[in-house]
Amino acid sequence: MARFCVCVAPTTDRARAQVLAMGAIGGAGPGAIVPRADLALLRGEPGPAEGPFTACGLTAAGEVTLHNRPVLLNALAAACDPAPVRCTDGELLLRMWAVLGAEGVALAEGMFVLAVLDGTDLVLIRDHLGARTVFYARAQGAWAASTSLRALRRWPALGTSVNLAAVRSFLTFAYLPGEETLLTGVREVLPGRVLRLSPDGSVSQTVHWEPTERLDTSGAEGRQDRVLALRSLLEDAVACRLPEARPVAVLLSGGVDSSLVTALAAKLHSRPVRTYSISFGDELPNELGYSGMVAAHCGTDHRVLNVSGTTVAARLAEAAALLDSPVGDPLTVPNLLLAEAVADDGATVVLNGEGGDPVFGGPKNLPMLVQEMQREAGAPWDEDRATAYLRSYRKCWTDLPVLLTPRALDALRDAPLPQRFVEPYLLAGPRSPYRMEGLLNQLLHCNVRTKGSHHILTKVERLTSSQGIEGRAPLFDRRVVDHAFAVPAGDKLRGTVEKWILKEAVRDLLPGTVVDRPKSGMRVPVQQWLTGPLRDLGNDLLLGPEARRRGLFRQDTIRTWMKGEGTLLPRQGGKLWLVLTLELWLRSYGL
Repeated sequence: MARFCVCVAPTTDRARAQVLAMGAIGGAGPGAIVPRADLALLRGEPGPAEGPFTACGLTAAGEVTLHNRPVLLNALAAACDPAPVRCTDGELLLRMWAVLGAEGVALAEGMFVLAVLDGTDLVLIRDHLGARTVFYARAQGAWAASTSLRALRRWPALGTSVNLAAVRSFLTFAYLPGEETLLTGVREVLPGRVLRLSPDGSVSQTVHWEPTERLDTSGAEGRQDRVLALRSLLEDAVACRLPEARPVAVLLSGGVDSSLVTALAAKLHSRPVRTYSISFGDELPNELGYSGMVAAHCGTDHRVLNVSGTTVAARLAEAAALLDSPVGDPLTVPNLLLAEAVADDGATVVLNGEGGDPVFGGPKNLPMLVQEMQREAGAPWDEDRATAYLRSYRKCWTDLPVLLTPRALDALRDAPLPQRFVEPYLLAGPRSPYRMEGLLNQLLHCNVRTKGSHHILTKVERLTSSQGIEGRAPLFDRRVVDHAFAVPAGDKLRGTVEKWILKEAVRDLLPGTVVDRPKSGMRVPVQQWLTGPLRDLGNDLLLGPEARRRGLFRQDTIRTWMKGEGTLLPRQGGKLWLVLTLELWLRSYGL
């Protein structure tokens, strides 16, 4: 298990020296790489990287898991360039790029990033939804890229520091929603893109896939056909992600999304299905009754992990350090513990139900829909759609004037605003490639391209890879997403029923009490943790000398929040959680 890095520089020796400085396990060696470039795996970085490998005269490294190899092999055969029978997934994807270009990449279904040395250029390719991540930077006339942000932090030529604009974005969204990273000079390749980096410093981008709104116009008459088509796609999405001849694990919360994945896995897999849930104690609201019901209904081997605040406090720094970008999600440590349990039980693949809400219209879109209905243009309280979207997150965006120090606020005075990450989807002009007519699809497009790609999928990949397993999300299957954006809004949000078409597609697989229950979610006891096991840690980290020296946060505000005073309501302890997880992440990167 490893990550990879690559460097293209004015000389071969310099490129080789740079990859070694980033932590590579040796260079590729003379003759193995094109001139003025080097590419290698990274030591001590858990991940699924392979390489260098070659195909069609190109050299590459990648982290590639393909779910539709037969489709790709047939496409190459039709192009009169059949792939070797025993080629790896990385070699197959490289061949698709070499022979068919961006259209070949778009045909692939899976989780992948690929770095290709193409003449004097470096080409970076990222999968459709963003299940895997790659970063890049330029310094002293050289390009470097890696699937490890930490490797670029080690690149001596770059000399990174804290990116204050990214700090503001993180505090607004609880993750980083676009290209920017917390390291100055380092950017992330966006999902569905092919980037070509040239020696003169120029960057060209090709979009190989983007969700589009091609609505089915058959109306109510075609509704049952749309339901049946979705059911077929869901079965294919789960089936192609099941490991061959091995048990499969499923993270089962008890909601309809993870429940339908469990039911389909149990129906389609010939090997045992193991399910995993978490509990924070019987005294808190939970969904264990529903997850237990689904496990019994589907005949899975079910396991419940009890997670205490003490354990969260002990493992939080470790979990934060595993992520290339911080995620202000209090489930990060529980997710890591689940990955450990899956690995300990011998599974190599774990499925999850992530994607149902952002793809099919979960309840978090309702505040935005209501806001749009009640807008009064020109009213003192009126605000544009992008600003309203940021406010709906209910993170630290409105608190920034009292949370950030005057020095930090002054440095951000001319920085681009966080609205820029959601405006392309919510305020797209008539000729924009992101334009969708219906508000619900605009919101879902925004959710998929921001939270889906940069929070949900990234977190899952980094935490599962740390334990040597693969986390796979069938509801983020590209074909399922394409179908969702072809479905009329009334089939997703029908009256007061969210995700209607998704529920109808699997109604026969699950008990009615699971399909028809309103979404409640698991209550994560963040406030109890912050006033209990994490209290001393929070005080030491956020009020200690290192945080004061960095000068990001006003100490008086942090003290007020730590005491539970001011406007910080109990359910808003998540704001303090963001600050704490950011501090831990910055320390893990030596920033």
